[in-house]
Amino acid sequence: MVRHIARVVVVELLEWDARSYDSLPLPHKRWGPAAIARLRLAGGETVADLGAGTGRDAGQLLTVLPRGRVLAIDGSQQMLAQLRERLAGQLDRVQVLQADLREPLPVTGPVDAVLSVATLHWLPDHAQVFCSAAGMLRPGGQFVAEAGGAGNIDAVRAALAGLGADDGKGIWNFAEPAETRERLAAAGFTDIDVGLVPDPARLDSADQLEAFLATVVLGAYLRDLPPGERRPFVQAVAARLAEPVVDYVRLQIRALRAAGGRRLAEDPASGPVIPWAAPQS
Repeated sequence: MVRHIARVVVVELLEWDARSYDSLPLPHKRWGPAAIARLRLAGGETVADLGAGTGRDAGQLLTVLPRGRVLAIDGSQQMLAQLRERLAGQLDRVQVLQADLREPLPVTGPVDAVLSVATLHWLPDHAQVFCSAAGMLRPGGQFVAEAGGAGNIDAVRAALAGLGADDGKGIWNFAEPAETRERLAAAGFTDIDVGLVPDPARLDSADQLEAFLATVVLGAYLRDLPPGERRPFVQAVAARLAEPVVDYVRLQIRALRAAGGRRLAEDPASGPVIPWAAPQS
């Protein structure tokens, strides 16, 4: 691991404090249902959730898929442990896979749809993620995603820069719609719809803002700070914000996998593949 507060370089998969994350008033709680609503589902499909986290969206998917299944993929062991706890009793319809989303995914599918909520902006290579999504989708399958886009948390980044810290270019990947459309098309998607939607999140108090920043936004900055320096750093960032608001701008994506094209399982460089299998309990 290599990090310095003035210039953050992320070389290790980020682990999360799953319980603290789940306890906050997350705007993610509305982003997930809104993204799921953009999927056109009949109720019997198999849907992959990229960046499944603690299973909030996977649980919503199970509700709208009474005859369907969910493939929950995330890189965080803590998040997936929380997911298993949240979805206990429904795991006969869930396959859980811990995998680094920055790398080609060892999944053949085929799945009917791929969902991703609040994940893409943590991944440096969107072209790779889109190829992974296309590789596990059946022809005509749906890809729906939402994440931070261009302009996301600009006020927070300005506060970081004002403190002499890195503004997050080495951490976040907030893409523009035009480059996203190009990458989706190159990965084999058609019927591409991409846009930016401002969606600021207002917190109830300064304490809640600090907890939110520490858990959701600034984790990569805090990992290597001595424990005694973490809270003062978060407080300094919060103090530079004009109000207790995180200025989110969401990149919203919907696309279909084109008919034909090479599947992930046919790529000799993709390594071993994991087909769908119901978990053994």
